[in-house]
Amino acid sequence: MPGTDPGVPCQRLHVAVLLPCHNEGIAIGRVVRAFRAALPDATVFVFDNNSTDNTIAEARAAGAVVRTETQQGKGHVVRRMFRDIDADYYVMADGDDTYDAGLAPRLLDIAQRGPYDLVNCVRIETAQEAYRGGHRFGNLMLTGAVRFIFGDRVQDMLSGYKILSRRFVKSFPALSTGFDIETELAVHALELSIPIAHEQGSYRGRPPGSESKLRTYQDGWRILKMILKLIRHERPLAFFGAIGLACAVVAMALIIPVLLTYLHTGLVPRLPTAVLATGIMLVGALSLTTGIILDTVTRGRRELRLLAYLSLPAPAAPDEAADQTIDE
Repeated sequence: MPGTDPGVPCQRLHVAVLLPCHNEGIAIGRVVRAFRAALPDATVFVFDNNSTDNTIAEARAAGAVVRTETQQGKGHVVRRMFRDIDADYYVMADGDDTYDAGLAPRLLDIAQRGPYDLVNCVRIETAQEAYRGGHRFGNLMLTGAVRFIFGDRVQDMLSGYKILSRRFVKSFPALSTGFDIETELAVHALELSIPIAHEQGSYRGRPPGSESKLRTYQDGWRILKMILKLIRHERPLAFFGAIGLACAVVAMALIIPVLLTYLHTGLVPRLPTAVLATGIMLVGALSLTTGIILDTVTRGRRELRLLAYLSLPAPAAPDEAADQTIDE
């Protein structure tokens, strides 16, 4: 944003840098020092998730506030961070030194001037080894699925570098346990029509000796299951309605020959088929009824989340903050 001072948001607001870590001793010291240099007025928190290397010692030596979460999984760590830390804005990044900490002031400036409750860093590869092929394809597939189902206002859904406002964090239920937390964050923003912005940032490979904790197929399957679960929870009419429609199609395919035979002969020679078709049709009708009922429940849950979100004030834009200072 030309003509703006990237340091302004840090001077006016309480900013917390949140770094979830598991066995990142090789990189975490460099990451903490980079964020402290980029955001000198922010507090850098490292949440260790049962590391067996020197992650905690390196983080403390670099000047971070270190806390621990014993339940294994990034989702558990994010839930703990969001519960325990109070700030106006949260800078969340991975502790593997793959993101550019120097971009943080720019992202905060965008968030405050929007104001936006979520600013997502869209990763631009700066090294061939930054992405594995399976990770790249999986990211495109899963992001595309969420954009198609929940709305196209999100890009690079699985990016771990984000700016989050206080009202986003404190209204987020955080039900995931692993890397599927990124999917839940995106759907939360889309379902509540939360203001979102995107900014491109460099994404480099891990430092030598550091290994990714993301398992391409296992975590991809977990994220896909999370998307299906979110469809069931957030779009129950579509989910159960599709099941009902499928049951109706199968039932009709089974019963039509029986009906044609009955119209020609007045007999029902395949009684078990007729009973089966009737049962499948009843299951479809029950599924559709379930979807209608749960759709009403989901609307009520969404309204409660929206009220929780709206109960927290949005951070003032720079000009508004300056006016408040003058009035005081």
